[in-house]
Amino acid sequence: MSVITVSQESFEDEVLRSEVPALVDFWAPWCGPCKALAPIVDEIAAEVSDIKVCKLNVDENEALAKEHKVISIPTIALFKNGKLAKRSVGLVPKNKLLELIENAN
Repeated sequence: MSVITVSQESFEDEVLRSEVPALVDFWAPWCGPCKALAPIVDEIAAEVSDIKVCKLNVDENEALAKEHKVISIPTIALFKNGKLAKRSVGLVPKNKLLELIENAN
C-alpha cells in the first residue's frame, strides 16, 4: 500500500476511524532527519499490509501536531482503534519501527 498524506480535514477519517492500525509520520520539509526517515516509511508502507501508513506535515497542520503532543520531529505515532498505541521520536532504523508496529498488539 502506498503512503497516504493526511491533514486536519482527513486525519479523523484516515487515522482515528481506521479499521486497521495507522502509522503516522509527523514531519516537515525542512527537517533533515525527516527526509532521511521518509524512504524507510515508504518501505514499510510497501511491505506491511496490515497497517495504514500516513504522513502529516506539521507546518501545514500545526493544531493537529499540538493536539497529539508532537514536540520534536520526526515523530512516528501508531494509532489503534482511534487511540495512540505507541510513539517513536527521532530518526530510527527500519527494524525499530517494525518492532514498534509488532509490539503495539
